[in-house]
Amino acid sequence: MKEKLEQLRAEVLERLEGIKDKKELDELKIKIMGKKGQLTEILRGMGSLPAEERPKVGQLVNQLRQELEERFEKAEAVMEENLKKARFALETVDVTMPGKKKRVGGLHPLNSVLESIIDIFVSMGFDVVDGPEVETDYYNFEALNVPSDHPARDTQDTFYLTEKFLLRTQTSAAQIRTMEKRKPPIRIISPGRVYRADEVDATHSPVFHQVEGLVVDKGITMCDLKGVLEQFAHEIYGPETKVRFRPSFFPFTEPSVEVDVTCGECGGKGCRVCKGAGWIEILGAGMVHPNVLSVCGIDPEIYTGFAFGIGLDRLTTTRHKISDIRLLFENDLRFLEQFSR
Repeated sequence: MKEKLEQLRAEVLERLEGIKDKKELDELKIKIMGKKGQLTEILRGMGSLPAEERPKVGQLVNQLRQELEERFEKAEAVMEENLKKARFALETVDVTMPGKKKRVGGLHPLNSVLESIIDIFVSMGFDVVDGPEVETDYYNFEALNVPSDHPARDTQDTFYLTEKFLLRTQTSAAQIRTMEKRKPPIRIISPGRVYRADEVDATHSPVFHQVEGLVVDKGITMCDLKGVLEQFAHEIYGPETKVRFRPSFFPFTEPSVEVDVTCGECGGKGCRVCKGAGWIEILGAGMVHPNVLSVCGIDPEIYTGFAFGIGLDRLTTTRHKISDIRLLFENDLRFLEQFSR
């Protein structure tokens, strides 16, 4: 029996040397010292021994049990310590290493220019209003002095959803909604997406962006319109920029003008960007037509106003010297990252 205990001890110690896994350690402990383990089987076999040998063998078994328990506890402690060290090694941070550069996003060029426009007009006392992109024919055309038989409708290829509803062709519809709800003085801008059935090319898109402006109050004149738009052009393009106003026609303003600025590429001398003219058109404007004021319940004998419409996409391409408007909508990161640096 003594030899059997020595043999079991030697086998267990040998196995403990090669065990690296906690699960394997637990399995060995159960196999040796569990209810059906080898050490328990030896204790059960003591009944076949002579009575005078049983105390000696029992003492040897208890000594072996105690030794093995200590060995298992020590092996388990060593494993836990090794696991802790390995975990600490993985979690160690070398504070002397340089940090990893994180990629930081930026505003889309359209949003960047739009924020600049909003800041400029808010500083002049304008409010920012919004309107629905799905509009009625009334707000998009009729209330803006463009009845169903008006020839101006031919110049705007419209996306009609039903006979009365359409995708707005201009954010001017928000001006009508504002004049219906507010009493003068009114000073607002209305940025947003608009839709027209244009063929896609370097300068046209069926979806583009406008920023419409409106001022209505007593004593508003063309001089006020010129002063506001000249200040806007100088803020956007620089104080050296020259501004010119050309007579034009819009059904909702009278008189109407188109506004040009000197080409930023050539300084007004003429180049391929401005097609040799030295000027680039940036917006249309004019004094609000009396019919438009009357439709909104504002007496044109008491109040006057001016309105303007800025093409955000064209303004963005001219400001950043972008040759193709399609680049603004293709979401090519190689292009967009140039504006986030």
